[in-house]
Amino acid sequence: MTSLFVSHGAPTIAIEDDAYTRTLREYGHVLAGARAIAVVSAHWEAPPPVRVNAMARPEPIYDFGGFPRQLYTMRYDAPGDAELAREIVSLMGGRLETSRGWDHGLWVPLHVMLRDNPIPAVEISLPAGTLPRELLAMGRTLAPLRDRGVVVAGSGGIVHNLRVLNFGDKEAEPADWAAEFDAWAWEKIEPRDFETLAEYRTKAPHANLAVPTPEHFDPVFIPLGAAREDDELVNVFAGFHYATLSMRTFAFRG
Repeated sequence: MTSLFVSHGAPTIAIEDDAYTRTLREYGHVLAGARAIAVVSAHWEAPPPVRVNAMARPEPIYDFGGFPRQLYTMRYDAPGDAELAREIVSLMGGRLETSRGWDHGLWVPLHVMLRDNPIPAVEISLPAGTLPRELLAMGRTLAPLRDRGVVVAGSGGIVHNLRVLNFGDKEAEPADWAAEFDAWAWEKIEPRDFETLAEYRTKAPHANLAVPTPEHFDPVFIPLGAAREDDELVNVFAGFHYATLSMRTFAFRG
C-alpha cells in the first residue's frame, strides 16, 4: 500500500469542486481495496506518548469556525478499526484513545478523496515537540503496516500561514516566498533528501513565513519515513489556494 501526504487546506474543500478536489477524488480510486488508512493529522497535536484512536465509529470534530453551515453536518462516513489501532500501539508504543472523534485534518480530506470508496481510518496523534528526524523514525516504524494493506498518511500542508492568506481570492497567484519554499521542499522530497528537509528551519528559504508553527509541516515526515527506495513517487497535486496555502499532495507507491 501507499504512503501518502495529503494537504487538507481550508475546511471548505469538503464542499467545493475545483482542480484540487477533482484530482483528490480521482486519486482516491487508487486506494480502493486498502484495508484501512492510518493518518497523523496536524490537528491532533498532543504531548507524548502517542495516542491512537480505537473507536468503532468516531464522530467528526468541527474544529473550525465561521464557515458555511453545510460544513457542520458533513462527515467521513467510514468506521474506525480498533484491531489496527492495537497493531499500531504494538509497533510504536503509546496508548489507545477511546473517546476522541476525528478532527477535520482527517475527515475533510478523506471525505473528498474516499467518499466514493470509503475505507476504515485510524487517527494517530502528532507528538508535540518531536524533532523532524524523530518523526521520520516514527514513519519507519509504521512502514510495515503497508505490507498489511494499510495506507500510512500524514495530513497537513507544506506552506501554512493563516495570518497572510488572501481569503478574497482562492485562485490568486502564489506569493513568491510561498512558491519558493514549496519548490525547495519538493526539490528535497523528489531525490529523497529527507535529512536536508529535516533541517528546513535553517536551510529553506522563507521558512519562518512558510512554517510559522510546525504542526502542519510535521506530518510530512511520516509518509517520508514510511517510503521505500523502490517506491514510485507520485506528485498527485501541486498548487496553491489563497496565494499562500500549498495544496501539494504526493504519494510513494510500491
